[in-house]
Amino acid sequence: MTGVKELMGQSVWDAHGVWVGHVVDVRVKRSRDTGLQSHTLMGLLVSANRAPWLLSVTPEPDGSFGWISRLATKVLYARCTYVPWEIVDAYGDGEVHIKGSRKDLERV
Repeated sequence: MTGVKELMGQSVWDAHGVWVGHVVDVRVKRSRDTGLQSHTLMGLLVSANRAPWLLSVTPEPDGSFGWISRLATKVLYARCTYVPWEIVDAYGDGEVHIKGSRKDLERV
């Protein structure tokens, strides 16, 4: 599997050749198998509005998000689309192709 850094900024296209947007962030799930901590890629956040920076919002040590983080997330990810990793058909050379239609994707 490709690294997360390589996925950032790639163009996402649906099965009909319709442009969905650029990868702006990823969703991962942390799992602890046999005492080791690992991460599983769950999906991609794709936006038609490409910002010159990526926002990696992380929770506070107590698990909550500060009001600035919540506001920044709402503004930057207002029109993002979530692409589950299961429907990614192919990726590489700056493009990600998915198996489904753009219309079937969930807004974040």
